[in-house]
Amino acid sequence: MVYVRAPIVSVIISIVRGMTSAVQAYTYAGPSVLTDGRLGLSTSGGTALSGPAAHPRFFSGLLTHAAPAAAGLLAVADVALARYHQPRPGWTRDPVVTCDGGRLRFESFSACGGVYARLDVLALDGDVLDRGTTNVDVNGPLREALARVGGRDPLHVGVGPDELAVTTLDGAVVEKKVPLPTRWLRGFAEVQVMAAGWDLRAELAGPQAVRFLRSLPKGARSTVWAVPAGRDLRLSSGPGRGGVCLSGAGRVATLLPLLRFAKALRVYGPADGSSTAGAWELELPGMRYTLAVSPEPWRGFSGEGQVLDALATDEAAADADLVGMLLNFEPTVELGLLAERSGLPVERVRAALTQLGTSGRVGYDLHEAAHFHRELPYDKDQVAELNPRLTAARKLVEAGAVRLLPDDHAEVTTDGGLRRVRVGEGTCNCPWWFDHRGSRGPCKHVLSARIAARTAVEAAL
Repeated sequence: MVYVRAPIVSVIISIVRGMTSAVQAYTYAGPSVLTDGRLGLSTSGGTALSGPAAHPRFFSGLLTHAAPAAAGLLAVADVALARYHQPRPGWTRDPVVTCDGGRLRFESFSACGGVYARLDVLALDGDVLDRGTTNVDVNGPLREALARVGGRDPLHVGVGPDELAVTTLDGAVVEKKVPLPTRWLRGFAEVQVMAAGWDLRAELAGPQAVRFLRSLPKGARSTVWAVPAGRDLRLSSGPGRGGVCLSGAGRVATLLPLLRFAKALRVYGPADGSSTAGAWELELPGMRYTLAVSPEPWRGFSGEGQVLDALATDEAAADADLVGMLLNFEPTVELGLLAERSGLPVERVRAALTQLGTSGRVGYDLHEAAHFHRELPYDKDQVAELNPRLTAARKLVEAGAVRLLPDDHAEVTTDGGLRRVRVGEGTCNCPWWFDHRGSRGPCKHVLSARIAARTAVEAAL
């Protein structure tokens, strides 16, 4: 087979009606195919340890459990194709895959930005050719073939163009251009920050997991609470001790086809019940499938604002450059080790990882309780543009609109009136704070006061 070398994935930024938007161009040497027990996943441009590559090759080997692997990959692809809030056709995004040398991580985000999916394929049996991240082509014929995989036979998987299982026309190229919504990009940052604050709330064995998930209401917009009851979970219409909220029960529908393989179900959420977001993890033979869902079907992770305080620090960008150079596609990113290598305090390392997460370079694995490294093909300079509250806060500081007062108070002068802020508590008298009361991150007035306060402290040193 002869391949025409195609350009690395590009992201084209354009201005549409005053808003930043982007189009991502995927270029594949050929379509992904599955034939005779051999799955060839075609890759688009990505980053590897060996450097940027038009079609990186990461892995060639066997997945011992073919049927759950095929079903799990389909589930990730289903989320990438879905828009749970105000559904409409036309969404064609491809999943992202990261090879860290010990596993394959397939990830996707829904178009509405409210559901994140990841399939971790563990214990690879074969040759790891490189480590890195790329997009993989999941097309219609491949989806149909994956849906037919069954039995106990192992599945040979190749991640990279040389492993395509059937012959295509010489030089065949598959190109896709799809919209890259800002909320989708911001969602990758927000979900990893929120997940880092969640704990394991319940764990069910396979039979109990199947029974519980099948008992969920069928209505796509139904809201329920999963409340621990001994070694089981019960459904409740309101919060209970240790419970996790599931708003929009239909958003976990991709778990259901995997139930025949389920060995356990783990539910994660905030220990203090401060958020109605959470994550649902199915343990499958040789792999894990994780779904994180936002607090409401209409609320994407992109609007939660949990990254803003970390991004507002002046040193975050510089620290991110330093910490980013130390990442090496390890299976887990250890904060203490990064702090030792970088010479930075742990809190600054955590803020740097948040900054890296905003450009798609860091995720969070709830099962491992650790960050992991990936490299999405997005420009880190878009960070400010993707966080308009932070941009507005910095403009207020530059305009001299912030006046710091004693006792950790501040006043911010805006076109809408004088805003009174308690800096440490993060409270404000603006409509945004009264609507959300900190549940979706700080408002621009609190952010501006905190930026001004840090600047004053640094100037006094």
